[in-house]
Amino acid sequence: MLDIKAQTLMTVAETGNYTKAAARLNLTQPAVSHHIQLLEKELHAKLFVYRHGEMKLTPEGEIALKCARRMKALYENLQYEITDAEKHQTKVRVGITHTAESNLVAEVLAKYTNENPGMIIQIATHTINILYSMLDNYELDLAIVEGRPTNPNMRSLLLGTDYLVCVVPINHPLASKSMVTLDDLKKENLILRSAKSSTRNLFNSGLISLNESIDDFNVILEVDNIATIKDLIIKNFGISILANSTCIEEVRRKKIVALPVENLSMIREINIVYQKDFEHMEMLSSLMSLYQQATHEEQSSYSAAV
Repeated sequence: MLDIKAQTLMTVAETGNYTKAAARLNLTQPAVSHHIQLLEKELHAKLFVYRHGEMKLTPEGEIALKCARRMKALYENLQYEITDAEKHQTKVRVGITHTAESNLVAEVLAKYTNENPGMIIQIATHTINILYSMLDNYELDLAIVEGRPTNPNMRSLLLGTDYLVCVVPINHPLASKSMVTLDDLKKENLILRSAKSSTRNLFNSGLISLNESIDDFNVILEVDNIATIKDLIIKNFGISILANSTCIEEVRRKKIVALPVENLSMIREINIVYQKDFEHMEMLSSLMSLYQQATHEEQSSYSAAV
């Protein structure tokens, strides 16, 4: 059972207030304060400081919080695994980015569960930084993300590659070109992914490599949902920079046009990332095989359409 002091630590960190934490935990405020004092005594460290009317974690408190979240996740994993064993099933929690959600990844995961009775996959969609944090805390079993992990404790397998393209409506003047230039982009209304997305970061990095800045472009909207961005493009509200893999279906159906951007190399890896103690290694090879098969089928359909 998870130590109540660890639960109190997480709740105080989330609420920033002893009183609010007490209400959420159905405890008295003195009891919450006592739990934190006991933890600080056990760890020989100050975990919180009072700043600007709110309880803030100290550096030592950040470490304690990370470990508390990891203990909670491991305890929940224990409960899940016991329940799964009783039901003769296996549950795997997979984190994917918004870009991965919009391409073949979800389809591949669904196909894998259909081919493997008793396997249940839970999908969580977040930004890449949140996914890495959840993976580090054992709140996820694996993640499918763009780029390679920087944490040396993580392992990764290359699933495929992707690249960014300029996406315009089918009737847009740029749609007849073989490629677009940065000067072309500067004249258009851009609807881009949020600043924290890996797609946006890759675009920004490409601009910086050419001594350009995103500030020189007319960004009218920042949207996290890729389906929404594509819908706005189809309705002629602007153009965008998106991962090619997220646009294949709409290009095939001749709703949008995807074009390369001159002088910008925006290629990235798609990797399966997992902890070194991940137990279902056979699942990874199956996912890679299914993804390669699905990619080949989709590219063949795309080539036939264009």
